[in-house]
Amino acid sequence: MAMAAAASPSKILIPPHRASAVTAAASTSCDSLRLLCAPRGRRQRPRGLVARPVPRRPFFFSPRAVSDSKSSQTCLDPDASTSVLGIILGGGAGTRLYPLTKKRAKPAVPLGANYRLIDIPVSNCLNSNISKIYVLTQFNSASLNRHLSRAYGSNIGGYKNEGFVEVLAAQQSPDNPDWFQGTADAVRQYLWLFEEHNVMEYLILAGDHLYRMDYEKFIQAHRETDADITVAALPMDEERATAFGLMKIDEEGRIIEFAEKPKGEQLKAMMVDTTILGLEDARAKEMPYIASMGIYVISKHVMLQLLREQFPGANDFGSEVIPGATSTGMRVQAYLYDGYWEDIGTIEAFYNANLGITKKPIPDFSFYDRSAPIYTQPRHLPPSKVLDADVTDSVIGEGCVIKNCKIHHSVVGLRSCISEGAIIEDTLLMGADYYETEADKKLLAEKGGIPIGIGKNSHIKRAIIDKNARIGDNVMIINVDNVQEAARETDGYFIKSGIVTVIKDALLPSGTVI
Repeated sequence: MAMAAAASPSKILIPPHRASAVTAAASTSCDSLRLLCAPRGRRQRPRGLVARPVPRRPFFFSPRAVSDSKSSQTCLDPDASTSVLGIILGGGAGTRLYPLTKKRAKPAVPLGANYRLIDIPVSNCLNSNISKIYVLTQFNSASLNRHLSRAYGSNIGGYKNEGFVEVLAAQQSPDNPDWFQGTADAVRQYLWLFEEHNVMEYLILAGDHLYRMDYEKFIQAHRETDADITVAALPMDEERATAFGLMKIDEEGRIIEFAEKPKGEQLKAMMVDTTILGLEDARAKEMPYIASMGIYVISKHVMLQLLREQFPGANDFGSEVIPGATSTGMRVQAYLYDGYWEDIGTIEAFYNANLGITKKPIPDFSFYDRSAPIYTQPRHLPPSKVLDADVTDSVIGEGCVIKNCKIHHSVVGLRSCISEGAIIEDTLLMGADYYETEADKKLLAEKGGIPIGIGKNSHIKRAIIDKNARIGDNVMIINVDNVQEAARETDGYFIKSGIVTVIKDALLPSGTVI
């Protein structure tokens, strides 16, 4: 599909302090893409920008430009840092991740030895030049607040920099006497605050997904197609498709139908030609379905209209607002993301995602990508100390002390202490929030107590050990009877999908067998 543009000059927005310096725009790499970035019809122009005319060139649009690919370039105009507001939804109570969510919000759950789940969407935003970020939550938000303030509180904002990462907790007011009832309701309750920001789009993200994505390309596709809403979509094969909300698109990538976890004939009816969104022919045949990732770009005026006027009682974006917008004739586009993505909503998914970073030769998700790093709280911990230990296919966090033990295919979290003779296999150790001093350990020993960490000659296999757990000597956590589900909270552990999860701050006496 090709469109020839009119000959009249277009207007490119340039900050006042740079207007005089821009003389030869054609020489910049970004200018070659300027025709892709010109703002369209209804767009609002952020304050402080002046217009400078440049000759308009022929504009050619290919649906393949919609796809997320490493080779494509972006040139957002206005810039994402001034024109986009990031809104990260912290999710519900996290009952499927319990007991990891017993004392913390779901986005605050530790991940990959050094990080927390919330670091993923925040880092994706920062790497995509989006520096105005709100995180909405209503459950156990103390540790999330603490982490965000320590990790991002002092180095996002600054002189002439309006960037921030702030937590917005659910609150009751005369207008809203209830807590958040869902994703859309959470955004609606803070719409008065979001409306104050002079931006063009809201970027709606989930706080419990593991993936790396360039949101600038996502936003560019939204502007290029002149969409009201753009939904990030994941290509799916038939086997996985039944577990997701699927979408059907027309030849321009516009969403025309939704189906929640379809099966049988209803599933077959949701097949689409994913080459429309840029997938290669061979892969498109393997992946004939597209599933919503729960990530959206929504134009500001559209968001206000949807939540206040058209669907004032809708609680959820995915099942109510987005399908409703489609039915009213709004332009709802699909944007294909063809990369690693995991919804960490269950204990099994969380366990597999963490151990996936140990995979050889290429992990499922890499924390070593220098072009798009994952940021977190600077803890200033010492290097990990490994004394006569046998460590294979594992990831070790900061500040660990590992003595004469065996660790295989495991993730060892920061400040972990593992004693002599221990065997750790296929396990996620989250580590500890603090070190115990020698005086603390001596006092504990005198009272017959157990220090934080893994005791001597203990054997742990296919388990998750939450922070500050005290595992005694000769403890066996190997699920001897292959139990799939068990709730033993008073004993300090749960078993879900055959994975033993030891609760945060739990104590397992020496000789315990699970």
